Amino acid sequence: MSDRFDAIPSRRAIIDRRVLADTLAALDGDTGALRGMAGALLKPALEAGRAEVARRLAEHPQRGREATQAQAFLIDQIVRLAFDFITHRLYPTNNPTSSERLTIAAVGGYGRAEMAPFSDVDIGFLTPWKQTGWTEQVIESMLYLLWDLGLKVGQSSRSLDEMVRMAKSDLTIRTALLEARYVWGDQALYDEAAARFDAEVVAGTARTFVSEKLAERDARHKRMGDSRYVVEPNIKEGKGGLRDLHTLFWIGKYVHRVRSVTELVDKGLLTKEELRRFQKAENFLLAVRCHLHIVAGRAEDRLTFDVQPEIARRMQYNDRPGRSAVERFMQHYFLTAKTVGDLTGVFLAHLDDSMAPKGRRFTLSGFRRSPRKLSGFVLDRGRLALPSEDWFQKDPVRLIEMFALADLHNVEIHPQAMRIANRDARLITAKIRNDPRANALFMDVLTSPRDPETVLRWMNEATVFGRFVPDFGRVVAQMQFDMYHHYTVDEHSIRAIGLLSRIEHGELKQDHPLATTIMQQIVSRRVLYVSVLLHDIAKGRGGDHSVLGAEVAMKLCPRLGMTPAETETVAWLVSKHLIMSATAFKRDLSDFKTIIDFAEQVQSPERLRLLLALTIVDIRAVGPGVWNGWKRQLLGDLYQSTEEVLRLGHKQTGRAERVSNKQQTLEEALGWDQARFDIYRKRLPESYWIAEPDDIIASNARVITEAGDRSLHVAAQVYPARGATLVTVYASDHPGLFYRLAGAIHLAGGSIIDARIHTTRNGMALDNFLVQDPFGRPFDDEGRLKRLEVGIEDALANRNRLNDRLAARPLARPRADAFEIAPNVLIDNKASNRYTVLEVHARDRPALLNALAYALFQSRVTISSAHIATYGERAVDTFYVTDLIGDKIEGTARLKALEKRLLDASGIPATLAPSPEGEKAVA
Repeated sequence: MSDRFDAIPSRRAIIDRRVLADTLAALDGDTGALRGMAGALLKPALEAGRAEVARRLAEHPQRGREATQAQAFLIDQIVRLAFDFITHRLYPTNNPTSSERLTIAAVGGYGRAEMAPFSDVDIGFLTPWKQTGWTEQVIESMLYLLWDLGLKVGQSSRSLDEMVRMAKSDLTIRTALLEARYVWGDQALYDEAAARFDAEVVAGTARTFVSEKLAERDARHKRMGDSRYVVEPNIKEGKGGLRDLHTLFWIGKYVHRVRSVTELVDKGLLTKEELRRFQKAENFLLAVRCHLHIVAGRAEDRLTFDVQPEIARRMQYNDRPGRSAVERFMQHYFLTAKTVGDLTGVFLAHLDDSMAPKGRRFTLSGFRRSPRKLSGFVLDRGRLALPSEDWFQKDPVRLIEMFALADLHNVEIHPQAMRIANRDARLITAKIRNDPRANALFMDVLTSPRDPETVLRWMNEATVFGRFVPDFGRVVAQMQFDMYHHYTVDEHSIRAIGLLSRIEHGELKQDHPLATTIMQQIVSRRVLYVSVLLHDIAKGRGGDHSVLGAEVAMKLCPRLGMTPAETETVAWLVSKHLIMSATAFKRDLSDFKTIIDFAEQVQSPERLRLLLALTIVDIRAVGPGVWNGWKRQLLGDLYQSTEEVLRLGHKQTGRAERVSNKQQTLEEALGWDQARFDIYRKRLPESYWIAEPDDIIASNARVITEAGDRSLHVAAQVYPARGATLVTVYASDHPGLFYRLAGAIHLAGGSIIDARIHTTRNGMALDNFLVQDPFGRPFDDEGRLKRLEVGIEDALANRNRLNDRLAARPLARPRADAFEIAPNVLIDNKASNRYTVLEVHARDRPALLNALAYALFQSRVTISSAHIATYGERAVDTFYVTDLIGDKIEGTARLKALEKRLLDASGIPATLAPSPEGEKAVA
């Protein structure tokens, strides 16, 4: 019995091998019957053992190490029973030859005795030389019996020579064998294999192995998103996950030939405190993985939104004011991932000390230059280090100064210095937080013209950041339980600062040309960086984080050395940091009152510039794929229109001139004669010329020309400027047109992100839709564009029974179903002078827009424009509407009825909209 299982209590309650062995020995029958009877006996024992392990985990949900060891213990007993039964009863050998020897080794996770409920059983069969007929029979029977038990077996069958040869050539095989553990069979053969592995594979290759494992780790991190703060982490392969801990142990074991993690302390690769943190992190991650397997009912390592609440419940987390149980659980997860990152840094530093030649570094890149003015700090192989263990205790301000020096001189910080900073961060008291020198140093880092993101992240990982700015410490590792935000609050904020710095340096000019330009015009640079830091600092407090964040800013900014004017501007930016995106994405920018209302809140060109820069980095730092050309265009349009109002005054100055300029531009592009162009120009209302940009106006003119006298024409083309496909529909106007178009685009696999509905003076509808595929990309090949056009034409001509096809299309979104979002309808008759503005908040789902548009059709309203915004699982659809005679919708009873229809449509419908009786199809 391996001593690694000694800590498991009441092992026989999991499985009693002696009783089962006696029962197996008493079985009687031929070979085929015996195998079946053995399976029938072992399978219930396996299931009972698993149930007992699961029961213990439910009773003590944080004991991950015990649960995984108990699972491995259970599998060990099953394998031993199977091997003894097969070699004694099915294929006995009275006088085995030297070739008829066989040993079974557990490798990989099974070798570590680290098995979640549905982990693979990784087994290595070892023979002294080439397999004999007997060993082939035994191995084949073993595999069939284990498969019959429902186990997923990963197996290899090798001679000792094959094992050595393959381990030398394949890093994965070498790593698996590094974890090898004797399970059963010929003990002497296993000992010989272990000795040959050490002597012929490991000896003299430590440096190569370490380099390859670190390169493998870096590639894995990059593949998994290169952040330990993604909100749906992979607990095994992700950064800060179990595989990072495994890598540390593999390196230590390979270099020093230790058998357990505790022996790494004796080798100087971990301190006793670091060992405690290693084991605590490992225990937590193993517990989470076991619960995840049980909840998923299969082998699963990704902690997705739909399972997080259940695992939080199983691990006994409870709600707290302002934070749910799942958010508290995930914060614990991210703090654990951070611990893994800290351990990795100090482990590699210890490895450097033990393996690198004097004056050189083994694992990390070298240093290029030697700064002189280090205020008493020293350099250790190119990294900023401490002259003594009590360096911070003598002057705690040095905890901030260390990061300022690292930024100023562009040097890395020695992991040992990071470890001591982590230990001494508690020295940052109110006195240090109010120290002018400490605050000036912090502002130097935050507003650095070099690389503030990297140094702030180091400061955060050392816990110095959260100690110095306690309000920031409250959001460290805090997740936002939604499908929109990809990172924790602290990671999001630090990434936003990094993006701002890159925009300022001109590195993102292609993506953000306007922001790159205005960054050079901004006078209040310090204000911008501080507002980016603070914009989400009050999340998780149970109120409006924008308002609460402004209160934090009013208290913190003076401490940071900011003037009253700067403080006021930071507080304003934090309180209003969502207004620009909300206006751009949820309001009609062609409605001049939208611009006037926004300009009245912004009040100055400098605030407008600051707000645009803050809005861009806030959106882009949410995660990959969130920023796109459509959002850039809308924010740019809002900025330009508001800047014009602020510059010229709060009047509708230039509206007629803009219309005239657009018409002149179109006339020059088309080359039509004056009479023909005048006829075309008069067919379109002024609102059309204001709403649409020049390129869409020109495209629409071509579509209408191609349509001729036809009553229906559809054109789809890629629109790179907004990262979408432009779909233009020119058709006879009639009630219900919009909801049919929305349904047809959904059936074609498209998602509408913006829609503008125009009616010409000769009774035709001219509708422009911006459409993306489910991955937020444009339809960009001819085949898909053609299918989109044909699908819309068929739907409007009623050739394909649109509503039957919509009803048959699946609506489920399992991940989105994890979130409770109560539908809400906001009706605003003040946001526009001409229209009633309807804003619908609901859980996003396929065909939602079709359902809402049908509800509006039923309510007998006319849609002028629709603006669709999606924030993960939450959809916010805004409609500018009038009644059938073009007036705003008023009257309490009618507004209540409209609200009810939209609320009903926001939920999952029992049946989709039927075809309205008597409605004529478009010819």
